[in-house]
Amino acid sequence: MYLPKPIPKTPFPPSTALLRTLNLRLHPHSGQQCLNTLPLRHHHHRTFHTSLAPREEKEKEKSSEVHPYKSFHAQLYESTYERVQRERAEQEKFAQQRLATGRGWYAGFTVALLASSLTFYYIGTLRPRPIAETSTLPLPSTEPPYHKTGKANLEAAWADFVDILGEANVSTAESELQYHSGSEWSSYTASAKEKPFCIVLPSTTEEVSKIVKICHRRQIPITGYSGGTSLEGHFSPTRGGICVDFRRMDQILTLHKEDLDVVVQPALGWEYLNEELAKDGLFFPPDPGPGAQIGGMVGTGCSGTNAYRYGTMRDWVLSLTVVMADGTIIKTRQRPRKSSAGYDLTRLFIGSEGTLGLVTEATLKVTVKPKSESVAVASFPTVRDAAQCVAKVVGEGVPIAAIEVLDDVQMRCINDAGSTSRQWKEMPTLFFKFAGTASGVKEQIGQVQKLAKGNGSNSFDFARNAEEAQELWSARKEALWSVMAKRRDDGDHVWTTDVAVPISRLPDIIEETKEDMAKSGLLATMVGHVGDGNFHAIILFNDSERKTADAVVHRMVKRAVEMQGTVTGEHGVGLIKRDYLAHELGETTVDAMRKLKQAFDPLCILNCDKIVRVEKPAAGEVKPW
Repeated sequence: MYLPKPIPKTPFPPSTALLRTLNLRLHPHSGQQCLNTLPLRHHHHRTFHTSLAPREEKEKEKSSEVHPYKSFHAQLYESTYERVQRERAEQEKFAQQRLATGRGWYAGFTVALLASSLTFYYIGTLRPRPIAETSTLPLPSTEPPYHKTGKANLEAAWADFVDILGEANVSTAESELQYHSGSEWSSYTASAKEKPFCIVLPSTTEEVSKIVKICHRRQIPITGYSGGTSLEGHFSPTRGGICVDFRRMDQILTLHKEDLDVVVQPALGWEYLNEELAKDGLFFPPDPGPGAQIGGMVGTGCSGTNAYRYGTMRDWVLSLTVVMADGTIIKTRQRPRKSSAGYDLTRLFIGSEGTLGLVTEATLKVTVKPKSESVAVASFPTVRDAAQCVAKVVGEGVPIAAIEVLDDVQMRCINDAGSTSRQWKEMPTLFFKFAGTASGVKEQIGQVQKLAKGNGSNSFDFARNAEEAQELWSARKEALWSVMAKRRDDGDHVWTTDVAVPISRLPDIIEETKEDMAKSGLLATMVGHVGDGNFHAIILFNDSERKTADAVVHRMVKRAVEMQGTVTGEHGVGLIKRDYLAHELGETTVDAMRKLKQAFDPLCILNCDKIVRVEKPAAGEVKPW
């Protein structure tokens, strides 16, 4: 027999294509299907008529079943149709399942991918970071510090501070925040956003440590505050955060009279300390401006009028207790007068301005108070004549305690302020302090009088008793306040800055700076601890005159550097002088300082931005040299 023709691969329903293949067609008369069988092996064709004739109606009514004996072509058609229908149903079922489970599968895949990523990230953090191979940290290599100063984090920290200190010792009063943001005598004017979130008042080293640990964990900036008499923007909170005010830590802890040292807390004022030491015939030589406290004096590495004979703050600190950036407490040394044990961390923290750690205790050297003291005042025609007299006195090796200079403008301000009991000659004036035995002091006065006269002195007055000495010296201590009294209105500011040069260049820089200040048209005075080549400028200006004042200070600093001097003799760097350091010390030295800061304070939470920059400055922020 002949085999059936293959069914063409056409989409279902097969309709015309499949019907043609099976030779199905409609009866032309009755409309019923007719099936022409495929040719058989016989030479003639036979046709099977399958229409429903009237005589077969009864059979149809009897049963609706398909006749059990179907032709081969009918069976082939039926099986093909069923198979296609079955495949279509399976496809629809699969499509519905994929639609129902697709979203869940995608979510599961995302969760699995995220979990895997976090797992691998955690494993990566367990690997030690590569050690930096450079000994310095250039500014272009730094990354901006990241601090968490959002409201929620700060408020949570506030609650932690209250648990440690009590609510009375955690302040968010607006007046306190403003007071701890700057001062009217600072040369840096803080912006409105540069203020702390709160002020905390610890009373012990342990409380300071707990506070710092909280800030380290929460990455909150910290600014230390002790006295607030600094002048170069040292305690302005440029990154916000909190301010640690040490006012409750103001005690003399232990006096070792036989060893000539004393252990004190950071908020102790140097004036009060000397009042107490005087009861035992002792004194602490560094004497900066009124109101200065030990913590701030350590931070800036200050000196004062006694520096010519007794040295600076670095010479009078034996040991420090310091809270590091992560809350660790260290003590830099024991109490011996000399030691070569390891790195000199004591001197490292002196002058660090709270950028490396917070000083909570200091062991200071003290000395025996001189048996006799006196003061002399000499006026000169010009400030250069006065400076030349200083060089002569230093060159002759006269063992005086202090030499201070005040120019003619400064003497006029003191007279106008009326803050002393006498009127002064409004001329450049030298103030000399003598100390020692009575005979020694008398000899020193005679030597200085002779040298002053040889350098054109117009007058020479010396104190004959302690009251006169205090009266003469009072003018020197009133210098800053007498200039501030000259303010025209609340819009006036005072810029106080200092430089130091080798003593042989002192007459040159004083004369040139004096001429520059006169040309500026500003009220500007000159004051200095000239015995060690250090002098100050005090400039009064308003907002419209700021650029002029800035230019005068810039030229003064540049002049000092070019004379192989320093950009700051005792005020410290702060914010105002930091960009000058590279000109004085070189870029690589500043890079080494930045590396030191990074090592001690990796998160940069301690008095950020002071001394060295920790991120690149904005365009135009750094003055051209």
